Amino acid sequence: MTLEISRLLELTTWRVFDVADDGRVLAGCDESGSVQLVELAEGGCTELTALAGAVVGRYLPGERAVVVQHDSDGDERGQLSLLRLDDRRSRPAPLSELEPLVRDSEHVHRLLDVLPGRIVYATNRRNGVDFDVVIRSVTTGEEHVVHDGGGMVAEVAISPDSRFAAITVPATKPLSDQVLVADTMPETGADQLRELTDRDLAARHLHPGWQPGGLVVTTDAGRDRTGVARLDPRTGGHHWLVTSDEHDLSGRLSPNGRTLLVLTAVDGAHRAALHEAATGEHVVDIALPSGGWCGYPLPEPVWSPDSRFAALSFSSPSTPGDVLLVDTATGTCTPLTSSAAQLAEETLVEPTVHRVPARDGEQIPCFRYAPAAPDGSAVLLIHGGPESQSVRSFHPLVQAMVSRGHTVLVPNVRGSTGYGKRWYSADDARNRLESVQDLADLHRWLPSVGLDPSRAALWGGSYGGYMVLAGLAFQPELWAAGVDVVGISSLVTFLENTAPYRRAHREREYGSLIADADFLREASPLNRASAIAAPLFVLHGANDPRVPLTEAEQIVEAVRANGVAYEFHVYPDEGHGLAKRANRLDAYPKALAFLSRHLG
Repeated sequence: MTLEISRLLELTTWRVFDVADDGRVLAGCDESGSVQLVELAEGGCTELTALAGAVVGRYLPGERAVVVQHDSDGDERGQLSLLRLDDRRSRPAPLSELEPLVRDSEHVHRLLDVLPGRIVYATNRRNGVDFDVVIRSVTTGEEHVVHDGGGMVAEVAISPDSRFAAITVPATKPLSDQVLVADTMPETGADQLRELTDRDLAARHLHPGWQPGGLVVTTDAGRDRTGVARLDPRTGGHHWLVTSDEHDLSGRLSPNGRTLLVLTAVDGAHRAALHEAATGEHVVDIALPSGGWCGYPLPEPVWSPDSRFAALSFSSPSTPGDVLLVDTATGTCTPLTSSAAQLAEETLVEPTVHRVPARDGEQIPCFRYAPAAPDGSAVLLIHGGPESQSVRSFHPLVQAMVSRGHTVLVPNVRGSTGYGKRWYSADDARNRLESVQDLADLHRWLPSVGLDPSRAALWGGSYGGYMVLAGLAFQPELWAAGVDVVGISSLVTFLENTAPYRRAHREREYGSLIADADFLREASPLNRASAIAAPLFVLHGANDPRVPLTEAEQIVEAVRANGVAYEFHVYPDEGHGLAKRANRLDAYPKALAFLSRHLG
């Protein structure tokens, strides 16, 4: 049975944003066509917002109120507002009914944390480039800057006494983070800011959380695989709590500092368990629905302020997206939504896991979605990032392609996370084209699983779009077609034209415009565009601050000069990707029809 892409795109999904002490969950729901806030409780689902674009939010602790982060048409210039929750409200609130908290449409404001009566956010309003960390009183509007050291800010955790802020910022090495500790009351005589870890250390430091014995983080300092460790707040020394030599682990500390929610990554899915935070000792496994819990691109797990509940976003290839509530006293996991119930008549395909041999003896992790009646064609779906990974979650495009007879391969090429530091570092800077060579290795593997190498296409978004264009430009004899969604066509013009606050952050991964310009030109598909012979389908959002529209325009102009068949679609109310269902319903059927024509 052929699955209509419109039917799959119209399925409602849920994802978690926050959980209160009474078990109410603040969630995102896309039933309206973009992600809006809803509240899930025993009484059902209450719609909270009705804004023009997608939103995220957090509860304000101790109050019946929600902090809402929103932007305009995908421009990622986040604005912060307050929604007072009234049980008598009969309809979701439009923007006009939200109380402004931080509004300045020329700059980016990103919610980092919520405290009783206060919010913690990052803003680049000082100079449009560097992000400061600000604590703001919701009542008086009084603000206190706790960090203005420049650059990007990833995460912030405020200590239980509000005295210290642990801040993670990009370090100098690719995909590395430095931990800073800021004193929120520097008048006491203490240094206002201390470096808890070395800026030049090649290591990740994620999900900081405070406990009496120090700061708990997810890190791979001195290891290939990430584990959970306690950092000494004076020396920065590591004491390991939970580790594995086979899998990446990540931990989220409860607000009371007593319990760790530990996720174990296993080939694009996750197992979940609770551990004692003081010792790292395993307490209980969380019984998740079959298929594992997938953390990307869904939001992170969250804890209730009193640490009684944890809430998770859940997805699998046959589950579009649900919210799970975990009672941490028992480890009991309760689904609050049931997105799979919408699929009573459809059968979705689960992938098989493979290791594809590469040219140099490496093994490329890959998920294969095979149709019941394959027609021999193959589509390689490449994830973005590049510091990201493909996971075994619901993907409407994958299921639609499989139902049309295409076998879909979803690889984690070099540079992907989830397989250790060595693998995610294997494409850094001047090794960029090593990941592109992985595409040729995957192509070489196709006949071994009964696929026709002359009928293979590439599909990818963002950095995955770069991979599509690089495959067509550097390996023109291999690929029959390509679909590029908000992709990079030139690493040089991308770095020159991306939002200024992103440039230095991205140069860590791709290389510097000053030191590596020669290689950046060499690795850019635009410089080899004359070799592109395969038909090309290009999608882009006009407001994309990450990969500017000019990246799409210049590659389209180049393939037009080649006489190559192409389609080019720009959506004026979108940014980095298609967030609105109406645009996805317009774009993706066209892309699938394009593939069908050119794969036969």
